[in-house]
Amino acid sequence: MDCFTCRNNARINALPPREVIAADDHWRVAHAFDTALPGWLVLVPRRHVTSIADLTDAEAATLGTWQVRLSRALRAVTGCAKTYIVQFAEKEGFAHVHFHVVPRMPDLPADRCGPRVFSYLGAPEQDRVTEQQQDELAAALHEHLDRTDLG
Repeated sequence: MDCFTCRNNARINALPPREVIAADDHWRVAHAFDTALPGWLVLVPRRHVTSIADLTDAEAATLGTWQVRLSRALRAVTGCAKTYIVQFAEKEGFAHVHFHVVPRMPDLPADRCGPRVFSYLGAPEQDRVTEQQQDELAAALHEHLDRTDLG
């Protein structure tokens, strides 16, 4: 099995900040690597799973909490008006279940709202959020999440 997410999960302690914004026993949060939209997050299970129906009860029990916490952190850090949360897991090499948590900025052009926000994903290298910018956002989001930790 060749799974990008599982390869990263296996080396979680060696990942850069952008790949481990936050994590618990069931989930890891990363910044999307090929996006032109700062703050585009991906919430991934720590074990290999390809269907939402196959999440364990423990994974499912914390899924909604993670989505809300990440939405709140994005609002606090980026100033987004709301977040979009999307799950497909259909792209070759990315069948591992993952949830896109996308900041919907107040000034997002109308032609990029809703599903069209995906035009920011798969961006050409020169248009992507840089790794340094991703790491800076990761640090700010991590700090916000630590300050507002529910546990």
